[in-house]
Amino acid sequence: MLNELYHSLNPVAISIGSLHIYWYALAYLAGFVLTGIVIYRVSRRWGLDITGDEVANIIVAMAWGIIIGARLFYVLFYGDGYYFANPLKIFALNEGGMSFHGGLVGAIVGGSLMCRSCHLSIPTVCDLGVIGAPLGLFFGRCANFVNGELWGKPTDLPWGVVFETGGNVARHPSQLYEAILEGLVIFSVLWMMSRRRPAHPQGTFMGTFLVLYGVFRFLIEFVRVPDAQLGYLLGPITMGQLLSLPLVLLGIVVLAWATRAKRPQIGHVG
Repeated sequence: MLNELYHSLNPVAISIGSLHIYWYALAYLAGFVLTGIVIYRVSRRWGLDITGDEVANIIVAMAWGIIIGARLFYVLFYGDGYYFANPLKIFALNEGGMSFHGGLVGAIVGGSLMCRSCHLSIPTVCDLGVIGAPLGLFFGRCANFVNGELWGKPTDLPWGVVFETGGNVARHPSQLYEAILEGLVIFSVLWMMSRRRPAHPQGTFMGTFLVLYGVFRFLIEFVRVPDAQLGYLLGPITMGQLLSLPLVLLGIVVLAWATRAKRPQIGHVG
């Protein structure tokens, strides 16, 4: 039957002797590269004087920020005390455990520090960055699906998938729901918005991204099984939902500021 699709994907993309390259690592790499391409192309469309070298520097800074922030937030909000009892495990990135919300904060901090060094407008670079970021989310969630992790609740829908680690029951492929909504849908919306000339004011893209991601993530969490070590926190509410609500509120504030201030997109400052 269609609702008995079995997950049998190998998380290892390439093996060369004892060297294993995982799809998850390739997903991160693809996300960073494509985000850099999007930043450069949109900045050209907007007539900004941001060079290819500056874009590369921003991507490297954002990458470090994402890795550090995503791991730090996971340790603090999802670790449930495990990492405080086993501090060396904080550095065991090969065992998994990354938080999108922390990655977002890390990307903003890392990118902002590089912007200050290059004398680039932080709000404009944030707007440029979130246009490409959903592509990274798309590949990342697809990698979650390949790994057979972060699956959803049991379902009798025809596209339910039986995951090896999820018991002998068809489950929502919530990773793919997130890949589509948080990845492709948000990217499509922001990409179409970026084609307007003159460009939307500073903050418009960041605000839109925060609202859409927060709403989509909050809704998908209802069909996604929460982390085993945390479970549900407040009735049916999960940690992912608690961390997503502030994003929606912050996005609304940023959009209100963008509408009121109407600051044009610029490249270099000072």
